[in-house]
Amino acid sequence: MIARTVQLYRNAFNGLSRDIWLLSLVTFINRAGAMVIPFMTVYLTTQRSFSFREAGFVMSSFGVGSILGSLVGGRLTDRYGYYPVQFWTLLGSGFLFFVLMRLNTVAALCIGTFSLSLVADAFRPANQTAIAFYSRPENRARAFGLMRLAMNLGFSAGPVFGGLLASSLGYGWLFALDGTTCILAAVLFRLSLDPKGQRKLVEQQKEEQEATLPDRPAYQDLTYMFFLLMMVLGATAFIQFFNSLPVFLKQSYGFSEAQIGLLTTINGLMIVAIEMPLVYGMESRMTPLRAVAVGQVFFAIAFCVLAGGSYHLLAPAFFMIILTMGEMMAMPFASTYAAGRAHPNRRGQYLGLYSMSWGLALIIGPTAGLWLAETYGFITMWWGACLLNVVSMTGLLIIGRRKE
Repeated sequence: MIARTVQLYRNAFNGLSRDIWLLSLVTFINRAGAMVIPFMTVYLTTQRSFSFREAGFVMSSFGVGSILGSLVGGRLTDRYGYYPVQFWTLLGSGFLFFVLMRLNTVAALCIGTFSLSLVADAFRPANQTAIAFYSRPENRARAFGLMRLAMNLGFSAGPVFGGLLASSLGYGWLFALDGTTCILAAVLFRLSLDPKGQRKLVEQQKEEQEATLPDRPAYQDLTYMFFLLMMVLGATAFIQFFNSLPVFLKQSYGFSEAQIGLLTTINGLMIVAIEMPLVYGMESRMTPLRAVAVGQVFFAIAFCVLAGGSYHLLAPAFFMIILTMGEMMAMPFASTYAAGRAHPNRRGQYLGLYSMSWGLALIIGPTAGLWLAETYGFITMWWGACLLNVVSMTGLLIIGRRKE
């Protein structure tokens, strides 16, 4: 039994290129300092005395910047390559965290948050494009899974340390450390990855895939555009985990920032322990679209746990476990599907639009979620999130059954 488990883990990590591992290391360092966003709504409502609506406006400005950043990042990646875009966006977002910590008014924080997300999210399509080029179709889901493992390994430490830091030394330290780790990640990226190998790799994959993938703009791929719509719906529900859950736990359960951080750690630790073997087992048995649809089912069940109205202390833990199971199924395979539909000439655009779907959710989700919670209560908001996931699942299954 132990030997089989060890072999399963070995198989899950075998066959990934050195560059994928280096990108994952850079991502880990960056995400280990991700302390601001998980506590942003709590920071705005408690430290800045913003209303739910004002906090929603600030978080929605993050979503607007995310959309533009994804589009700009995708365009820049197709034009200049994934290497320079990743380096400069890491460096720029690091400095912007230091600016954001000095802002006080709603308008200033909206502008600062918009600028930060514009730069930070331009990194995503470049990073995902690099993963697609450094991997093969048969192990691409695991390559995205390894990147997510690095993100969540860092994320499992970041919120815990961030919650303790906010409680003991103040929120200013969260912004400073988040900015510092972004800059350190940029330096490591520059020192460890060779920019000269990018052009050769891109040309090689263009030749291999010229005959199998049409070189068309993503906007003309109607199936892909419908996929993005379903992702917006599912993501709008999912991001309540970041925006509404901390406030809900603080108000309904009396959780402190440190306790919220500890609960969030369940998500990161589960992903670190389970996701790679899970993806390895699923990638040969299930199409990417079906895997994403199953993930939406788990999301819906998780929100039902909170919507049930039980204030038992175990309910948040059950929610986190079920939500994380859905995340481990949906996220790597959604990226795999997006990268797999794109011609190498258009990969930045396709993945930029995929990242943009999350940016749209970041615009809609915080304002709509916190408005529903403030107007009708958190229970109504959780049921709404559940419904969105059911609709998303249905749409994804429809796409999967189509024969193009």
